[in-house]
Amino acid sequence: MATIETDYLVIGAGALAMGFIESILNHSDRHVTVVDRHAKPGGHWNVSYPYVTLHQPSATYGLNSMSLGDDRIDVSGPNAGLYELATGTQVRDYFDRAMREKFLPTGRISYHPMSDYAGGEGAQHRFTSMLDGSETEVHVRRKLVDGRDYTASVPATHKRKFEVADDVRITTPGKLPELWVGRTEEGFDPPSHYVIMGAGKTAMDVGVWLLAMGVAPANISWVRPRETWMINRLSTQPGAKYLSHTVDWQLSQMEAAKTASSGEDIFLALEERGHMLRFDKDILPTKFVFPTISEGEVEKLRTIDNIIRIGRVSKVERGMLHGAKGNAPVPEDAMFIDCTASAATPKTPQPIWQEGRIIPQLLQVPLVSLSATVVGFIEAHYETDEQKNAVTNPCTITAEPNDYPMALLGNAMNRMLWSQQEPILEFLGKARLDPGTRIMAAMGEADDATKAAAMKIRDATVAAVPNLQKLAVEQAARSAG
Repeated sequence: MATIETDYLVIGAGALAMGFIESILNHSDRHVTVVDRHAKPGGHWNVSYPYVTLHQPSATYGLNSMSLGDDRIDVSGPNAGLYELATGTQVRDYFDRAMREKFLPTGRISYHPMSDYAGGEGAQHRFTSMLDGSETEVHVRRKLVDGRDYTASVPATHKRKFEVADDVRITTPGKLPELWVGRTEEGFDPPSHYVIMGAGKTAMDVGVWLLAMGVAPANISWVRPRETWMINRLSTQPGAKYLSHTVDWQLSQMEAAKTASSGEDIFLALEERGHMLRFDKDILPTKFVFPTISEGEVEKLRTIDNIIRIGRVSKVERGMLHGAKGNAPVPEDAMFIDCTASAATPKTPQPIWQEGRIIPQLLQVPLVSLSATVVGFIEAHYETDEQKNAVTNPCTITAEPNDYPMALLGNAMNRMLWSQQEPILEFLGKARLDPGTRIMAAMGEADDATKAAAMKIRDATVAAVPNLQKLAVEQAARSAG
């Protein structure tokens, strides 16, 4: 058995791991060993559907030291007028280049793709090659970095939670562009109808793609067990052009949070200001996992009016769907598209620094990249686990509107903690990934009204914290009960 030594053994090479590693390499002289099941860095992007795009701004994703995308404004399509959406291919290439051109040349990275962490305890750990089964023992001088709880579930890898009859035509989003492969012209029998299953961002992407490919809205049905709130992409745009809207987005959240009696109240207030969207104004959404979408995409998706509301689907048969709230007929030859994978699942926060290991978690919801790079920076600059945990307040992603106050509170509490830490403040002041830094950089071009609004954000946040604490406690009690 081969044996190696390292300071950190990092499980995975997705956005979370790459952000942590970058900070360690840039702010220390320590060595990192990476084991990852995928053949290339990028985590779940390696198995994402081919038409997937990054729905948050490229400006706040990836690594601090590398820009992502071309920083262009789209001039056509439903995203017209807004910054381009980085494609899955761009994101995969981005992380691959980061590993090849930035990380490996340091000489302080030992990278093992197509490898699986095999366990261990204390300072001794093992990983196994997924190609030949060979095992390597790793002596870890500092910490195991374990982000497996934050691995995204994607359509290509998740397990279905409903039954499917043998004669049903069903596929995943990634297989849709391949429907023609292996079929002769005479034997090709395309479905007359498509049924999208799921209410999340993947389902939205599939709907937009089908419409863009020319499928008529009447030939699409959409199973939406729950309605979801969506962030207006306009509210998250970087740069001076959209600064007034971006500043209002930050301010509006805290102004609404100061007096809200529930998370739903906050969403309704944000909807009035144009920051939150929903498909059906007559239905109050019960889901929220930070999907970001343009108003143009929402208008496209609203043309699909065959909405099936039968709750969670339990069984799919040819011509019939069975759900928790009833059954729904569909065309006999319908092609079902399984979009039910949940990319983000709430986890109970725990201390990031523990005996022998680091559990990276969100510090600014939903900014995975910024959170990871801050965790790496703190690891490189602070001495003890106690000191490191004292300047972090681990957060989790939301599942429903009433989780939102807890997310806002976590974000605010971390900002307050960091405002008292000069090293972290200096780091964030130069961070490409921090939306606050970008707002400050663009403020020189802002009009007086936008500058005045920006000056109110801090006081509004302080004023909102007591009510956010109250709402968070109430939601925790509901969840526990």
